[in-house]
Amino acid sequence: MTCTARPATANAAYRHYDEVAAHSAALIIRSYSSSFGLASRLLAEPVRRDVHNIYALVRLADEIVDAPRPHQSADQRRRALDSLRADVADAISTGWSTNLVVHAFARTAHHAGIDAGLIDPFFASMRADLDPVVHDEASLAEYIYGSAEVVGLMCVHAFLADQPHRKARYDQLAPGARRLGAAFQKINFLRDLAADDHDLGRRYLIGLDADHPSDEVWNRWLDDIDADLTAAAQAIPLLPSGTRVAVCTAHDLFAELADRLRATPPEVACHTRIRVSTPAKARIAVAATLRRGRPAAASRPTTGASR
Repeated sequence: MTCTARPATANAAYRHYDEVAAHSAALIIRSYSSSFGLASRLLAEPVRRDVHNIYALVRLADEIVDAPRPHQSADQRRRALDSLRADVADAISTGWSTNLVVHAFARTAHHAGIDAGLIDPFFASMRADLDPVVHDEASLAEYIYGSAEVVGLMCVHAFLADQPHRKARYDQLAPGARRLGAAFQKINFLRDLAADDHDLGRRYLIGLDADHPSDEVWNRWLDDIDADLTAAAQAIPLLPSGTRVAVCTAHDLFAELADRLRATPPEVACHTRIRVSTPAKARIAVAATLRRGRPAAASRPTTGASR
């Protein structure tokens, strides 16, 4: 990854533009995700800013593939997505973009060391959503890696940007970050099962039919999610101290969602988006803070093995 360095005497206009870009990214996370927005507020700067910048780019790409405008074809969305990827590459190279979200992400990528090894798989998964298929195990694993696991890995880069021994710590934290990202994605697949199938023509989770969901398959996917959450919980104490409470809060919020999905009949859950109320989210965040970022449980009961 290359980036044109700014002069040491960078003027106030540069700094103001950077700040406006960062504020734009923060607005996106506040507007689109109450759960991640709550957890991210528990991060200290500059990590909070970098996580916001990562999330904003992810959300922008999601908007292209998930919310097409009237009469917008798949080819038009594909061109828009490819244009966004090209803008990101150019901004990382030059340190500048007229797209505020891309500019903010490029500054974070340069600061945190996020390169094409993570960016390209993300855009590949986003592109895969433009030609929906019924996934098999291999294609689903590849999709989840690009759409969710690499986002967790980008956040680890942000967490460690100003830490010593970055490479060794990244290698230590990466498996847990991938499992947490995978858990988040699978939970959202369950929450959006009917909408993904009926509105977007997508079937992600193998064996689950939105119109006739099997109790056995539903619970098998929840067992898989619990295994991911267990592995992720064991990695949280290894994070830099200033990030543990935020990551623990996000982990516990999604663990609560998983519990609610398990407690709801699948034929109801897949047609009613399961949520955690704002007061319950606040209680989870307070509890994580009081535990200083130690997850509520180091392991979660499962009745099946991880995939």
